[in-house]
Amino acid sequence: MSWKTAHRSFYYQNAPAPEDPVLIPQETALLCIDVQNYGMELHDDPDERARWAPFHARMQGTVIPTLRGLQERFRANGIDVIHARIACLLDNGRDRSLSQKLPGWNNLLMPLSSDASQIIPELAPARGEIVVTKTTDSALTGTNLRLILQNMGIRTLVVTGIYTDQCVSSTVRSLADESFRVILVEDCCAAGTDELHRQELAIINMIYCHVMTSAELIDLMQLS
Repeated sequence: MSWKTAHRSFYYQNAPAPEDPVLIPQETALLCIDVQNYGMELHDDPDERARWAPFHARMQGTVIPTLRGLQERFRANGIDVIHARIACLLDNGRDRSLSQKLPGWNNLLMPLSSDASQIIPELAPARGEIVVTKTTDSALTGTNLRLILQNMGIRTLVVTGIYTDQCVSSTVRSLADESFRVILVEDCCAAGTDELHRQELAIINMIYCHVMTSAELIDLMQLS
């Protein structure tokens, strides 16, 4: 099954196959979202460590090596790679959005200079690459990324990162609402569970983005 028929929701179950998007290198950028140290930390509690084991297995076995390879291909072809990360500008986190302050798992207090807020070494920005810092789920509404993309003439974003059903999805929807063309690379993303990952892909595919694999994207863009 190709990207043209995969990940279909109820709304698009019988829709015709989409045409191949035209991806002009000068108008395209790879956007890597929130692959930071905090997401790679192992839980001290044995039960929580076991519960998150499938996520870490997907990250180490699929997402990190695949995204690293995609970054290298984009760089080799002179296509921009942009990074977004969660971090607060104030140590007490007063500058965070409400969704980052509510009690629970999503309550992230990570000052800008903390180790937890840094992008993991395997996917670290290359010299000169843009890194935006956000205090919201969406990398677009929480930063000046919209202005940056407009100034650079970028019209298509290839979106990757974590978590598929949270910051990735929020960014995809924001980009689509601002009339950017969006491709989500499914094997360069992960959610807390594979089920959540697949569910979110079906929800956002064909209305907010086109979901495809890294291999399909590489073939479409003819990346060497």
